[in-house]
Amino acid sequence: MQWHLPKNERQYLRELAAKQAEYAALPVMEQRRQMWHRLNDGEPGARPPVIIETWTFDRDFMPASVFKCTTATGRSIEEQLLRNIRQHELINDDHVCPETFDITWFRETNQLTVNIEVIPVQDAQGVETAYRFVHPIKDLKQDLHIVKPVVCTVDRERTLAWKAFLEDLFGDLLPIRICSGIMAWTGLTAMVVRLMGMEAFYMAMYDYPDELHQLMARLRDNALTVMKWAESEGLLRLNNGNEASFGSSYNFTHLLPAPGYQEGHVRLADMWGAADSQETVGLSPAMFGEFCAPYYRAVCEPLGLLYWGCCEPAHPLWEYIRQMPHLKKVSISRWCDQHFMGEALRGTLLVFSRKPDPKYLGVDPHLDEEAWAAHIRETLAAARGCFIEFIYRDVYTVHGNLGKVRRAVEIARREIEQHYQP
Repeated sequence: MQWHLPKNERQYLRELAAKQAEYAALPVMEQRRQMWHRLNDGEPGARPPVIIETWTFDRDFMPASVFKCTTATGRSIEEQLLRNIRQHELINDDHVCPETFDITWFRETNQLTVNIEVIPVQDAQGVETAYRFVHPIKDLKQDLHIVKPVVCTVDRERTLAWKAFLEDLFGDLLPIRICSGIMAWTGLTAMVVRLMGMEAFYMAMYDYPDELHQLMARLRDNALTVMKWAESEGLLRLNNGNEASFGSSYNFTHLLPAPGYQEGHVRLADMWGAADSQETVGLSPAMFGEFCAPYYRAVCEPLGLLYWGCCEPAHPLWEYIRQMPHLKKVSISRWCDQHFMGEALRGTLLVFSRKPDPKYLGVDPHLDEEAWAAHIRETLAAARGCFIEFIYRDVYTVHGNLGKVRRAVEIARREIEQHYQP
């Protein structure tokens, strides 16, 4: 548990920590905190924030040329600090630069209880972008036994030693914080596809319905086991501030912790969580209702607030999604009927979490400003009367042109200023 850094890296990382702390203290960051609070708390007229998620286009945003550390320890710290600094300097979206350096518990919580081989695939530039799984379940009836009850462990000693190391490094400049989500993976159907593949998953609804229900029940139980274990072990930390439960949608809210909270005793009911089911995009509502919805409701029930969805369209399954416990935000992806969802969410406190079409930043080297502005206006019209956020995700390259990313934020803000109708 010993980490070492050369003197030059220690000094450089202290400089980065000081810069992050400086940015975190800027008046604009407090304005952004208030913006997120108003949105998530459901205050009338809350202005829609705009976020660009950067990690998918790190070939442009965090190229090797920006790093100075050569040790693995230094590089990992540098990456976290630089990402926050560059988000403000280069993109200037509504990301709130953290006033802490956040770490998580060293833990093991493999809910699948089996290791799944992942084979990466490189794109034309040699960047690992795609991948495939080597599915361990070949025949559900015969192989169901491989999914066993999950066993959870945490290494408190290592976590606290890492925290102490970082505090010695730059804790006088940037406080070190242990943070946590609910620690469980609630993407139940994503786990099924990793275990057996999508085609086998779909066919099992016909060939092995009883066994598929058993599998879903085991995955549900494992998710709940991890959640309740983290709660009972005192590992949960409130995540109602500068954290994202899912997809860079930030959690700032006064709605949590829930009534009955006692300082230092965080419950699942005090936490944001997230769930999605991209893998059921081809299912009928009835099939989703039979094989998926009951298990998702069970894993969402203990939570305080829920973010639902990813890339899958919400409208075909809305009759079930709207029944998810503690629902607060709904992902409105490129493939979603946003006019339908605007009608569904209008007049509620649910947040219309719009994921703009990735093509505007990811396809052409230069931004088509008129088309992008029209795309934003379309959402503002469809979601008129809703609480809205824009979370731009799934852009895998910006062709080295970070300027167009910053410009996209500026245009989105302009269109919101001119056309947003609460």
